[in-house]
Amino acid sequence: MDYALALKALICFFFAVLFLQSGLDKVTDRRGNIEWLTGHFANSPFKSIVGLLLFKITLLELAAGSCCLVGVWAVLFKGPSWIAPVGLLLCCLSLCALFAGQRIAKDYAGAASLSTYFGVAVLGTWMILTL
Repeated sequence: MDYALALKALICFFFAVLFLQSGLDKVTDRRGNIEWLTGHFANSPFKSIVGLLLFKITLLELAAGSCCLVGVWAVLFKGPSWIAPVGLLLCCLSLCALFAGQRIAKDYAGAASLSTYFGVAVLGTWMILTL
């Protein structure tokens, strides 16, 4: 068994689940997300553009999750080698956007919790590209 291959597929699968669930939740419960985010960003420069930012992060998360899901297939079945790294780079970009939003909203605990995900995404990206 190729353990590096299995680990690459698992990292892609982890982020596929994370971002597809998060993005789909934003689509299916848009009203609830808008309400929560409006309160969350009430005292920030983002307070007047919450809807636009929600739309953008939803697209980014769905793109990241979709690329990672297809990346699982690409890793396991020797498909196009660019899909998994692009998916993981989109994950890194999504996490940076979420991190910036949390910091600007002064939710420092929320921002800190994203650091672990970011570390795994960076490590996974490096692994996909080098192993």
